[in-house]
Amino acid sequence: QVQLKESGGDSVQPGGSLDLSCAASGYTFDSRPCMGWVRQAPGKEREGVVVIDTGSGSTYFPDGMKGRFTIAQDNAKNTLTLYMTNLEPEDTAMYYCVADLERSQYCGPLRFRYEWPYSGQGTQVTISS
Repeated sequence: QVQLKESGGDSVQPGGSLDLSCAASGYTFDSRPCMGWVRQAPGKEREGVVVIDTGSGSTYFPDGMKGRFTIAQDNAKNTLTLYMTNLEPEDTAMYYCVADLERSQYCGPLRFRYEWPYSGQGTQVTISS
């Protein structure tokens, strides 16, 4: 059974940093899944944060997050960590770890356009002074 468990969400001030973790179970990164993070703020549509090709290590961030967010994978622990810096109030949202084990779509920047077969329950990030 595939499970994605997010952690690390918190409330911080603008300009602060947070690290979000995603622990995956039911499969391993050795199978080279396409994974990522998406977020959803109240009253807004779901938005892509990052796509990572766990096989090649290639990552894709939307323009507004480049330079502020980075991501790392740990194949031994089957985890992803999203490092977020210089956070802004607009980053306030529920953050979800997502996965596409079958790589049903090309694992690249356009992957944001499509639904993901697997998603965790989310972790809340609040940026407020």
